[in-house]
Amino acid sequence: MKKIFLLLALGISLFAKTETIVFGAGCFWGVEKYFSNLEGVIDATSGYAGGDFENPSYKKVLRYRSDNSITNHAEVVEVVYDDEKISTQTLIKHFWELHDPTQGDRQGNDRGNNYRSALYYTTPTQKNIALQTKDIYQKLLSKAGYGKITTEIKPLKKFYKAEAYHQDYLKKNPRGYCPNHATGVKFDKETKAEIKSISPLGGKEIVVIEAAHCPFCEKFKKDVVENYTGNLPLRVAKESALKGFDLKTKIAGTPAILFIEDGHERFSHLGYMNEKRFYRALGEFKLGVSSEAFDVAFNKSTDRRFCKQYDLFKHTGDGVFVDKISGDILFDTKDRFNSGSGWLSFYKAVDGATIEKTDNAFGMRRVEILAKKSGAHLGHVFDDAPGGKQRFCINATVLEFVPREKLKAWKK
Repeated sequence: MKKIFLLLALGISLFAKTETIVFGAGCFWGVEKYFSNLEGVIDATSGYAGGDFENPSYKKVLRYRSDNSITNHAEVVEVVYDDEKISTQTLIKHFWELHDPTQGDRQGNDRGNNYRSALYYTTPTQKNIALQTKDIYQKLLSKAGYGKITTEIKPLKKFYKAEAYHQDYLKKNPRGYCPNHATGVKFDKETKAEIKSISPLGGKEIVVIEAAHCPFCEKFKKDVVENYTGNLPLRVAKESALKGFDLKTKIAGTPAILFIEDGHERFSHLGYMNEKRFYRALGEFKLGVSSEAFDVAFNKSTDRRFCKQYDLFKHTGDGVFVDKISGDILFDTKDRFNSGSGWLSFYKAVDGATIEKTDNAFGMRRVEILAKKSGAHLGHVFDDAPGGKQRFCINATVLEFVPREKLKAWKK
């Protein structure tokens, strides 16, 4: 409720698309003040992240700042922003320019691993932009005589809010400690085009090649890219922006959808793909056509009773089950029950995440459940659950489990 009032007070729609990212750039008092003053930033909160122990406090973090035997938390600021008012790229460029990212475990006279430069991302887009802008900023820093960037760039595991007296510290204490560690090195107009150059991230990823004035590129972005929530990185760029990729396909038309692994093209598609065709290709790439999961999703096969994946998922903690292909949230553990059937059972699916279809195969009259976005076959629904409720009988091999506390970090 407090966040709702905050959004309304700032004149921000409750339906605004917000993102969260966490920055470490030395003493969090000044970092919090800096980001809270940027237009488009909804909230900036001082806290701790990046360590391997729970419930950090200011005293604990200071105690471990010279102890290399434990991964200490960094002083950080959680930034919640409206990406329609301030882009992720703009926000991350502010982060680089705000401090000196070459100093290792310190910022100026503030020494210790808790003052290290750090960026903890919650989406693949943030990760990609962080790495791209890091490369560009490194070149600018090197020209200015600075050393190598030491910034820790990792996915956010958990953010711990700092003690109340640290919040809005410089608003409460206008003459408080607020050192400026900026190098003075700025991104300039000449580097804007270079930001769009991309290189392999390692592992599996998808690269979409577009061209200027290409209506089918725009249609693919609108129909597929803008709604993509999978956990494989997906990036869109001009062909000239690709650096270091091993491509087999001659880009004779756009859009060109390239499925890349460790920088090498595995296969591609030239021209427009609708959502269902894209997700089938993604399923082939991510799962492998010979896998049980692919067989279930696209050949309407069925998991074996009490399969390994079912045993793994039947007693998870609190969380959600997502489509292994599209990343969409399909089922919630709050609706799960043990039917004794040997398959995952839920009283219902997440609203709007699935579609139902009549299935008369094998001489039976059943209702098939499909993932709405990817079109993957999930299982069937029956009217035999306790209390006269429905039983969604779902194959476990087409799902991935995300604990509720890590849901923010799940790929959008």
